[in-house]
Amino acid sequence: MTQSQREENQANLEEAVADLASARYVLRLYVAGFTPRSATAIASVKNICEEHLRGRYELEVVNLYDAPTLAKGEQIIAAPTLIKKLPLPLRRVIGDMADTDKLLVGLDLREKDPDM
Repeated sequence: MTQSQREENQANLEEAVADLASARYVLRLYVAGFTPRSATAIASVKNICEEHLRGRYELEVVNLYDAPTLAKGEQIIAAPTLIKKLPLPLRRVIGDMADTDKLLVGLDLREKDPDM
């Protein structure tokens, strides 16, 4: 590999990292009613988004009781469920949204710890 090719590869890598760092996240959180568990899930997801994605995310909260057909189309089998629609790949986080590490891995903001 020539010096020119290495420099081009490095430039491409830096551009890809910059694109990822500025990527817009589109998220949808499904909850079952407005229970204490739902409130905790909403607060946890909002806190993670504000801490790690400030200004780069769109979060829609969907109450399964108000939009059952939307949930059926997304094949929601449990609540709460967080779906990361963008950036690809699509990811789902189901269950305890208070688990910060699980949320960060699910949003592709942190690598999965091999000991997990």
